[in-house]
Amino acid sequence: MSKFKNYLKKYWITFLILALIVAGYAVIANKRLLDPFLFPSTHDINKSFADNGKTMFINMISSFILLFPSLFIAVVISLLIGVPIGLNKRLREILLPIVYGFSVIPSLLLSPFLLLLAPSLLAASRIMIIYNVIWPTCFGVIYGIATIDKNYLDTADTLEIKGLKRLFHVIMPASLPTILSGFVSSLRGSFTVLVFAEMYGAKYGMGYFVKKNADFGLFSNVWSGFIFLVVVLVIVLRIFEAIKDRALRWTMD
Repeated sequence: MSKFKNYLKKYWITFLILALIVAGYAVIANKRLLDPFLFPSTHDINKSFADNGKTMFINMISSFILLFPSLFIAVVISLLIGVPIGLNKRLREILLPIVYGFSVIPSLLLSPFLLLLAPSLLAASRIMIIYNVIWPTCFGVIYGIATIDKNYLDTADTLEIKGLKRLFHVIMPASLPTILSGFVSSLRGSFTVLVFAEMYGAKYGMGYFVKKNADFGLFSNVWSGFIFLVVVLVIVLRIFEAIKDRALRWTMD
């Protein structure tokens, strides 16, 4: 009970702002102050939730099946690229300009090529998400390792900690804050790519649900799908933030 009270105390202003936004939309939509075709009443949106709840849940599962394996692959590739570059100054001098060059190319810009070259639309969507996540995470790995406090390394030298033990017990834990910050930042962008990929290259998914109903002009479904998508993504981001905070609890007061 005390945790719930602390939660309300921490976020009551957030809930108040959300309530004001919902109330404002209700007034505008229900009084038909804007085009009712594009801005359906709250009754129509609630009915859409009731009618399409199961469908939206199935689409959410489809989105997760696409998203989470792609995130895992992206993290593995980021570590394989970033760890050697972070550990070796000469490699950083040689490869960082190349990494920068690839990182500034938006993954959405690659979509026309991927749709033509990838073996399937699913593969093209996965590649887009992976490409979008790799570079911020990779930079987090590189700079997290390259900027480790020298005291950690001096202590490891004093204790004669070398090789893989040095990497996994000293270097990676010390660089973890920067690595996780890069990953969580890239995670936000990955949702944009996910929705884009589902809108144009999928038969299921939260983005697909919104796009399909928009094409048919069913804007009560568009709004319910949009709200559902936002709520799900905020929850997922909060879960990852909580995991990050727990993993880095040794760095926090």
